[in-house]
Amino acid sequence: MPETARWEALRACAKQPDIGKRIDEALAVIEAENPKLKGILDKRYARAQLPDGKLGELVDLVSTIDFGENASQARDVLGQVYEYFLGQFASAEGKKGGQFYTPASIVKTLVAVLAPHHGKVYDPCCGSGGMFVQSEKFIEAHGGRLGDVAIYGQESNPTTWRLAAMNLAIRGIDFNLGKEHADTFTRNQHPDLRADFILANPPFNISDWWHGSLTGDPRWEYGDPPAGNANYAWLQHMLYHLKPTGRAGIVLANGSMSSSQNSEGDIRRAMVEADVVEVMIALPGQLFFNTQIPACLWFLTKQKTSRQGEVLFIDARKLGRMISRVQAELTDEVIERIAGTVAAWRGKENAGEYQDIPGYCRSVRLAEIAEHGHVLTPGRYVGAEAIEDDDEAFAEKMQKLTEKLGEQMAKGVELDQLIRQKLAGLGYEI
Repeated sequence: MPETARWEALRACAKQPDIGKRIDEALAVIEAENPKLKGILDKRYARAQLPDGKLGELVDLVSTIDFGENASQARDVLGQVYEYFLGQFASAEGKKGGQFYTPASIVKTLVAVLAPHHGKVYDPCCGSGGMFVQSEKFIEAHGGRLGDVAIYGQESNPTTWRLAAMNLAIRGIDFNLGKEHADTFTRNQHPDLRADFILANPPFNISDWWHGSLTGDPRWEYGDPPAGNANYAWLQHMLYHLKPTGRAGIVLANGSMSSSQNSEGDIRRAMVEADVVEVMIALPGQLFFNTQIPACLWFLTKQKTSRQGEVLFIDARKLGRMISRVQAELTDEVIERIAGTVAAWRGKENAGEYQDIPGYCRSVRLAEIAEHGHVLTPGRYVGAEAIEDDDEAFAEKMQKLTEKLGEQMAKGVELDQLIRQKLAGLGYEI
């Protein structure tokens, strides 16, 4: 960071009329000294339509913020502020903002289950880089070294691509987001990459992804994905980019677990039979800012080191906590429970012994999944629907419900009559 581009140099000139031009020049110098930020920073302050002196006042105001005693703490505070504003922006923008930000509790769940301690971490639709940030936090929290992980990403939206680069740069995280913002399917920025861990939240059910050049692509190992829905293109893209020992965690719409439209059912069957599906998790509703489509987590691996021929199903639909009228989240306790369940199922040391829990989790053999038409919806397997009342209890319950319904219908007739009388009194007949 050259001295002319440091904050103190700008702060000393905050009252100068050309402060906007000085900020632009500082950003240009930063880009020149940091090639990975070339073309990333937004140099428009000299042209900002602001009243005289307003930009200088902002510089003075930011200068009063206490970022902590040392560089490491300051970077973390700055990162938290950045993440906060991204979340606020995504919430305010609704559907439009969703492409910038995956809710933190979903990212934490992916990271907790995958536990990316080392090697290459890849996100082929990285948004603003939240997966990478949480991976780094996970490593730090577990006593690892940040340098043990190499970050690879790709993003098609130019604004979001820049946000990701800045999000990583202000935290001191080294990264490779490709030479340009580009479509992952048609302009793959990392064609030779084989990752240890892949974490991704691709856009759900996109219908305009297909291009003729993708016909016969080597990524479609389990079947050609339908041109009208990219869900199974994303799943196969990520499997293709995994190392033999790698693992992937992907957020997708619930329909991906059961859809048989076009070739999706055939691809899912081929993936299940190849034993690359490891864990399926059903999520609560209202976790996302941008969609009410229910979502799930897929965990894939090329070579299972344990539990060959089995898939772990977890139903977490009832484990969300409302944090606002329209927004839910998974608490840290729930995330720890899910990660602990998966670790025990995998046979990890000190994770305890795995047990099926009716209504929550169950380990299922591939033969049983085949009996269900290779549908991967956890609710089919964990036992929630298997609990039935005996005939007597059912009859009693139906009697009570029938009586209550009769009362409500009678009340409805009374209210209808009252409404008719009121309207008649006003001169209206129905």
